[in-house]
Amino acid sequence: MNIKQMKRYALLVAFGLLMLVPTVQAQEPTEDDAITELAAEGGLHMQLKQKFIDGSPLFMSMVALALVFGLAFCIERISYLTLSEINAKKLMRDIDAKVAENDVEGAKQLCRDTRGPVASVCYQGLMHINENMDDIERSIYSYGSVQTAKLEKGTSWIKLFIAMAPSLGFLGTVIGMVMAFEQIQIAGDIGPTIVARGMKVALITTIFGIVVALILQLFYSYITSKIEHLTSQMEESVVTLLDIIMKYKRG
Repeated sequence: MNIKQMKRYALLVAFGLLMLVPTVQAQEPTEDDAITELAAEGGLHMQLKQKFIDGSPLFMSMVALALVFGLAFCIERISYLTLSEINAKKLMRDIDAKVAENDVEGAKQLCRDTRGPVASVCYQGLMHINENMDDIERSIYSYGSVQTAKLEKGTSWIKLFIAMAPSLGFLGTVIGMVMAFEQIQIAGDIGPTIVARGMKVALITTIFGIVVALILQLFYSYITSKIEHLTSQMEESVVTLLDIIMKYKRG
């Protein structure tokens, strides 16, 4: 599976998740009891739909979209990073064996046939094997920075949606409080029934915003750990490759 296929797959998953978001319209006040009763009898899906309606479809839709698009980026990154993982130690042993036999072209071909940033960095070093060690090292580390940037591509969007989800929830909280005070102003009285609607919107949007942020944060932490693992593999492989090239030059 190449990068374009992974992005297409992530986009399809995003649209699939978006279709799961309940499509709701404004309900008449006289229908609230019937909807609540259906939610109680309809299982988890109907209960979530009812909470979606209670939390104001406008703000809940924005929170849901933050979850959908955040998960799309997470799926794309996890797929890319998973495909980038290889047995780096075995690759370096094979490269060492090829170079020891003066088969530099065979070592290059081995790197070309192997996916992932480790193989790409090794190929970059082998491309400059006839240059001096300083130039080889500079080339490898420069190209390693490019590969690291590719690994981190898209993570800034995930962080954005992590920040957006609770912010949208808090925005819904503020709007819900405004609604509550408006109801108080209209009624000219303070009572539990009057403020309940606004308070309900405030609390539900906050809860959903925090839950979405927590879900995306878990995925982001997992992605970060995989990036750190691959970066560590690249650094170890670069040290090994430089030793291999140095032995080759001495021989």
